[in-house]
Amino acid sequence: MTTEISRRNLMMATTAVAALASFGAFAQGAYPNGQITFVCAFPAGSGADVLVRFFAEKFAKVSGQMVIVENKPGAAGNIAAMYTARAKPDGYTIYVHSGTSTAANMSLFKAPPVDVVKELQTTSFINKQAFMFVVAYDSPIKDMKALTESLKKKGNNASYATAATSGKVLGEIYKQKAGVDPVEISFKDAKDSLNDMLSGSIDYGVHDPVFALSQANEKRIRILATGSPIRLKSLPDIPTAKEQGYDIDQLGWWGSFVPKATPKPVVDKINALFNEILAQPDTVAFLAKFGGDVYVGTPEEGQALLAKTVEEWKTYVAMAKIPQN
Repeated sequence: MTTEISRRNLMMATTAVAALASFGAFAQGAYPNGQITFVCAFPAGSGADVLVRFFAEKFAKVSGQMVIVENKPGAAGNIAAMYTARAKPDGYTIYVHSGTSTAANMSLFKAPPVDVVKELQTTSFINKQAFMFVVAYDSPIKDMKALTESLKKKGNNASYATAATSGKVLGEIYKQKAGVDPVEISFKDAKDSLNDMLSGSIDYGVHDPVFALSQANEKRIRILATGSPIRLKSLPDIPTAKEQGYDIDQLGWWGSFVPKATPKPVVDKINALFNEILAQPDTVAFLAKFGGDVYVGTPEEGQALLAKTVEEWKTYVAMAKIPQN
C-alpha cells in the first residue's frame, strides 16, 4: 500500500514539474516574440492593402515586433485564406480581411478550398461597414423613394451597376423589397461604372463605401442610402435604406484570423493587441475615412459571427442567383 502511494506521489510530482517546465518555457517565449506576417488577399496598392498595412504598422508598435505584409491575391480571397489555414498555428501568421467575404466564399464556390469555420479562428473584429446606393451628383433623384418611383416608370429599361458580390446581393434585396426589376450591369471595378452613371446610361449603382465616399467628396455622385440597419457613427448624415422604408439589414465586417489550432492564450493576446489599436483615436479616424465604425469583441463572438455569416450568405447567394465558381 505504501509503495503504491509513493508511486502515485512520484507521478503527481513528475506531472507538476513537467507542467511548471512547460509554463516556464511558455513564459520565456511568450507571444509575440518574433516576426509576424499579416496576410492580405488583394494586391499591393489596393484599398484592402492600405487597410492591412495600416494595421500592420500599428500592430508592430503595440507588440514591439516586426510585422510584414504578404499579398496573396486571387480566387476572391481563397488563396490567402488557404495560406493562413495551412500556416503553423503559432499566431505569427494573421489574415486581415473582410469576414463577410471570407464567409461568403463558402457559398460562392462549388468546392471551397477552406472550410473557414473549421480551419480558421477569428481573433478580433476590426470594423463594420456597409455598401451604398449611389446616383450621379446632378441626378434629380434625392432619396430611395424617388429612386423606386423612377425605376417603376422605366421598368425593364432601367439599369444599375455593381462590381462586388456584396453589391450584387444588396442590389437584389432592394429590388425584391421595392418591387422593381432593373437590369444589373456588372463591372470589374466600381470606378469602371462611373462614366456610365454620370452620362445617365445607368440609373444608379450599388457600390463599396471607399469608392462611394471618395466620389461623393468630389461631387461626382450622391449617396442615397447605406445597407446598414442603423446609421453608422462615422456617417451620421447618410441615411439607411431601412429608415426610408426598405427592410434591409446588410452590414459587412472586417476581422483578423489565424489557423484554427492556434493556442487560446495566443488568440486572446492577438485580440488584446487589436483592441488596443482600435481604441486609438487615429485608428477611429482612419476607419471612418473609409466609411467604417470600429468594431470590438471577443474571439468567441467573432467565431460565432463568422459561422452566422456563412449561413446567411447561403440564402443571399441563392436569392441573388449568383452562379458558383
